[in-house]
Amino acid sequence: MVKKFKGKRDVDVVILSDIHLGTYGCHATELLKYLKSINPKRLILNGDIIDMWQFSTRFWPKTHMQVIKHITGLMTKNSRVIYLTGNHDEMLRKFAGFKLGSFSIDNKAVLKLNSKKAWVFHGDIFDVTMKHARWLAKLGAVGYDLLILINTIVNRILERFGRDKISLSKKIKDSVKKAVQFVDNFEITAAEIAIDNGYDYVICGHIHKPTIKTIETAKGKVTYLNSGDWVENLTSLEYHEGKWRIYHFREDPHARAVKLPKRFKRSDTKEVFEELVESFLIRKS
Repeated sequence: MVKKFKGKRDVDVVILSDIHLGTYGCHATELLKYLKSINPKRLILNGDIIDMWQFSTRFWPKTHMQVIKHITGLMTKNSRVIYLTGNHDEMLRKFAGFKLGSFSIDNKAVLKLNSKKAWVFHGDIFDVTMKHARWLAKLGAVGYDLLILINTIVNRILERFGRDKISLSKKIKDSVKKAVQFVDNFEITAAEIAIDNGYDYVICGHIHKPTIKTIETAKGKVTYLNSGDWVENLTSLEYHEGKWRIYHFREDPHARAVKLPKRFKRSDTKEVFEELVESFLIRKS
């Protein structure tokens, strides 16, 4: 039995990261359904939203443009949208500090939530590869996108034979000790700096691993959170009525019941994209 969509959920804060619009691995359709199922007071886009490393007008599906249009539409509906830059959209870092109505761009943000402070940033600053071998990181991103494309083909074949889907990239990352160690070091580093600066929460993206956990050191403790991604995990962080939770799209029949038009209104994707960029640049200057 197909469930019927019963209206939008109110959420105080939603944090999304690592959407990677403009790549084959991005689950834009699922993300659009999720966004249409919620009414966020604050939406924080925590880096790697548009993959500018791999962006090409040759691959920019209508659903990817619809995600951007929906987010910009939220700004006219009393939602505050904060765009925090990541490594894949680092070109926007030169616009840090930009504000226009309920929209702003920055490199980090501090939220006050019920007398507690949350420090939010993408997290690529902790990535040694990003600091010292950017070309290698970009090469890895291309390889990762190719792996996701292969994974999509493999999963279609598995589905045809009634088998469960698999995540090749997740299997590789979970089996490589250095990758596991990198994640552990990333979380500890973020937590230690947050504790030193008196934050109650530290919230990152970048490593595509949805997490909420308490990390304790000799100097104190902090709640570390990671919003995951919309390539493998299809997750976000939600804060509502004083509590954090990891949202999983695959476990949400409410959002999956959202119906999208079979064909989106035909507006030239390239023209709309250029219009958004041009409008942004004119207002910035």
